[in-house]
Amino acid sequence: MKLILRVLLTAIAVVILAYILPGVAVDGFVSAIIVAVVLGLLRLIVKPILVVLTLPVTIITLGLFLLIINACIILMADYFIGGFAVSNIWWALLFSLLLSFLQSILYSMVDKN
Repeated sequence: MKLILRVLLTAIAVVILAYILPGVAVDGFVSAIIVAVVLGLLRLIVKPILVVLTLPVTIITLGLFLLIINACIILMADYFIGGFAVSNIWWALLFSLLLSFLQSILYSMVDKN
């Protein structure tokens, strides 16, 4: 049940950010739910592989390269989902940062209850 709630909260965050950011677009709430599921799967499967492959660069940049990896995962989701569009890597980077921030706020509000 907690997983479904987190997916729905992530979908709400995606819709909010698509409304705020001009470089990000989502067709509707169903597309946002699909984005939330695909982002979860990409973070689960692809992100660890990318982190291991780019470990030297990540160490040299003191972990800042992980932001680029997150933006690449957002762009991968854009590629796989028809109702989700991100203009370029800079919008993906900003979307990734704001999505993480918004998710932490939403998750903390739900965990209190």
